[in-house]
This record gives sequence, C-alpha cells and structure tokens, in this order.
Amino acid sequence: MHDAPLMLCAGEALTDMIQQGEEQWASRVGGSVWNVARALAGLGERTAFAGAISRDRFGNALWDASEAVGLDMRLLQRVDRSPLLAIVEQGEPPRYFFIGDDSADLHFDPAALPDGWSGALRWAHFGGISLAREPLASTLVALAEQLKGQGVAISYDPNFRNLMDERYTPTLQRMAALADVVKVSDDDLRGLFPGLSLDAALEQLRALKPDAYCLLTRGGQGATLYHGPQRADARAPAVTVVDTVGAGDASVAGLLHSLARHPGRTLQSHLHAALAAGSAACQQAGATPPQPSAMNHLFAVLEGEVK
Repeated sequence: MHDAPLMLCAGEALTDMIQQGEEQWASRVGGSVWNVARALAGLGERTAFAGAISRDRFGNALWDASEAVGLDMRLLQRVDRSPLLAIVEQGEPPRYFFIGDDSADLHFDPAALPDGWSGALRWAHFGGISLAREPLASTLVALAEQLKGQGVAISYDPNFRNLMDERYTPTLQRMAALADVVKVSDDDLRGLFPGLSLDAALEQLRALKPDAYCLLTRGGQGATLYHGPQRADARAPAVTVVDTVGAGDASVAGLLHSLARHPGRTLQSHLHAALAAGSAACQQAGATPPQPSAMNHLFAVLEGEVK
C-alpha cells in the first residue's frame, strides 16, 4: 500500500453528548483511541485510525474531523448502523454511560482492510471502551496479537469506564502482557483494581510486562514514567487550563511521538514529551489535538531550555 501508515490506532470513534444544562446537550466528536490518532497525526506522524463509524450526521462529523487533521482514511470503515454515543453527565469527574447496543463500532472488520495496510507499521495503539465491547474487543485483541507477531510495537491505555467490570480482567491481562507501552491514570488503577492501594495496583499491572514503558498520570500531581528498573518523575508545566478533556489521550500521543522520533532520549525527556502534549491539550476546549508549537514550547520549559 503506497505511503502505508507508520502508526495505527484501532478502536472506537464516537460522539460525546455533553450535558450543558438541565435540558441542553451538545455533541462533540470523541473516543479515547481516536483522540490519540488525531493527536499523533497533528504531531506529524503518518497515522491511520482503524474502526467503523455510522453513515449519518454523527459519522460524517467524525469523518470530517479525521480528514481535517490529516489521518490516513483508508482504514476507517462506514457501516449502516447506529452511532455510538457517550452520554457525559455534569460532575467532577464527569459521569459517562454509553448508548450503542448494535452500533457501528462493533462492526469493524479487519478482513476488509486493504492489502498491505500493515506492512510499514511501527506502532499500534489500543484501549478505551472498544476493548470492553464484544464482539469488537475480541477482534481487536486478535489484531494486536497479530501485529505484535509482525514486530509492531503495541501501546495500551485501558482508560477505565464503569462497563469494565470483572469480565474485563482477562482482556486487561492479555493486552498489558502484549504492550510495549502502558498508560494509566490513578483513577484507572482505582477502577481496574478495586480494593487495592495505588502502589499494589500498579505493581500488579507492571508485573504483566515488567520491561514495558509504563506512564502513570496523576492529574495536577504530575506523572511518572517507568521502564524496567528505571523511573522518572515530573510535574506538569503551569498552563492556563481551558479544560482537561483529551489530556490523557494527548499524553499517550506525546510519549509515542517521542519514542518513535527520538529513541535516544532519556526516560526523563520522554516523560517531559508526554506531559508537554497533555498540558498543551488542556489549553484548548474539547478533545482537540495539541498544537505542535505549544507542545514544543512546553517541552523546552520542562527540559529547562526556556523559562
């Protein structure tokens, strides 16, 4: 396939229905895995999103937003099914529930992808609620295992939501054991490992693939990046926060971009790249991909190159 993608994000693209008053709702394009794809494309990576969306106005908005940021569109499938909706109720943190019992996302078919689509891949990212919704979850885990067998590096962000109950545990274990990069927040660990302390939960997660990079984010408290026995810690740079939607997804993209483009960087610098991307995303409304100029400036601040 000509100009085949170097990076892949496979999973859900959806519509967030955001409560803005007692009776008012606003629709926004979104989806954890799709957000990572857009952020990577915005940072200049040759990136494709693999998933299925509806043929209605919600699907049109996702298609247009994918095109606008330069995503490779050849792996995005459109099907005659209803859209997947995430209902986002007001609160801090917001409360989510999902509408889509037989929605478009569940009908993604890797067998229908064009010949040679994975030949140039270097990284593939998975996660979000797509790994908690059958039959899509099994399809994606099998795809991750296939790509890993081809030598593609795997990235995984569970991005915990309430539908990830005990039935999700086998998927968590399989994906974490495959992954070269795992990203979790402190809230993810609380949800995925109920009853455990954060330290004990992180220890259980890291034990599944001890040599993987593991990015732990703690909101305004900063983040830690582990790699085998190594550890780096940093606080996020001070920015004017418009909102935090998509910040975690942007931090994944920042880390993958750094690992792909600058493999010789120190662990501390890779962490700075993740924090710079996440903080840059906070300077804009909604799950908008971070501006490369903003990310580069914040990275330089964290590196101590500028004040």
